[in-house]
Amino acid sequence: MSDKSPRYISNLTRDTYALILAGGRGSRLHELTTWRAKPALYFGGKFRIIDFPLSNCINSGIRRIGVVTQYKSHSLIRHLVRGWGHFKKELGESVEILPASQRFSENWYEGTADAVFQNIDIIRDELPKFVMILSGDHIYRMDYANLLARHVETGAKMTVCCMKVPLEEAAGAFGVMSVDEDYRIKGFTEKPANPDPVPNEPDLCLASMGNYVFDTEFLFEQLARDAETSGSERDFGKDIIPSIIKDHDVFAYPFQSSENEHVYWRDVGTLDSFWEANMEMVAPVPALNLYDRKWPIWTYQEQLPPAKFVWEDHDRRGEAINSVVSGGCIISGSTLRRSLCFSNVRVHSYGLIEEAVILPDVEIKRHCKLRKVIIDRGCVIPEGTVIGYDHEEDRRRGFRVSDKGVVLVTREMLGQPVGGTALG
Repeated sequence: MSDKSPRYISNLTRDTYALILAGGRGSRLHELTTWRAKPALYFGGKFRIIDFPLSNCINSGIRRIGVVTQYKSHSLIRHLVRGWGHFKKELGESVEILPASQRFSENWYEGTADAVFQNIDIIRDELPKFVMILSGDHIYRMDYANLLARHVETGAKMTVCCMKVPLEEAAGAFGVMSVDEDYRIKGFTEKPANPDPVPNEPDLCLASMGNYVFDTEFLFEQLARDAETSGSERDFGKDIIPSIIKDHDVFAYPFQSSENEHVYWRDVGTLDSFWEANMEMVAPVPALNLYDRKWPIWTYQEQLPPAKFVWEDHDRRGEAINSVVSGGCIISGSTLRRSLCFSNVRVHSYGLIEEAVILPDVEIKRHCKLRKVIIDRGCVIPEGTVIGYDHEEDRRRGFRVSDKGVVLVTREMLGQPVGGTALG
């Protein structure tokens, strides 16, 4: 077994370069990603999705990080510059933005592997022993140091981070690893109808989280080979993993929870999953603990006044019940139940807001009734508006209604001009 001392772990993290793939389009989120990449999408009252893998890196001791951007990246880049641009390169730490720039071909990034290959010279300049490749669009907390230690302990050339998922949930939804009893990967299938179970756990399978660790030189060799392979989709899951598992040691690493905490990992890739994950944050004991000072989620946040609740008449009381309300918000004479307000939200009097995810800079006028909605940034909801009670009427007015009855409202749907803060 490898040494697990703090010095040993710190040496591993110091010798690692993390590359976060944050160019995802997020097309199943529909109008929520019309003006922003999925990793730039808001989550949890004050964060953006990209803050979670970045915070995991910092909290794990990995401080050399590149963020690969591509699709509609302006708000993402602005957030990274404001919130993550304070690291000192001369101290061996940095968060660098790596936009698609056709460094090795005339094409933009064509797949996850190609996104790494086109930045291979930047990675080489960092001289890392290990390269960690992370998805930039999932919500979770994870100590990557344990993953690195397991990678070295097994002697793997590549390690794939996985979640144990019930077979019925994984069918057709995830890339699934087939492993032996030592978790050596024997096969990989993209979204199989009948996933292979984990040895000795017949009801579970190993679903890829899209997070990988490579020995650096091995990664470079595989990327160069893949770049010359005709017909490759330049993807780690579809091409790289299947091509190496027969001749090289590739291991799966099951994502483990910390002590006394359940495993939490969410792919908020649809309107329903985005709404549900945010609703989990308003529970009395949230499944994801954002209040743990030992593992903080870092972000950029404006300097704003505290949230304010005003009026206490019998029919006009400003209150929020089982809700999350961020800085700069004013709840004036309305009731919020099981709702989540991002910064600078204004809710005027005589309203009832239930099960709502309200993004920053939204204004809700008087006498509004909203239920099970997502209100995009910068919307002004007119006085007397009712949304979420009659889905046929919601659709007729141009709002998008999800499969599970979540109603998305954007400025364009309201006929309001899009610009300024609404574009982030």
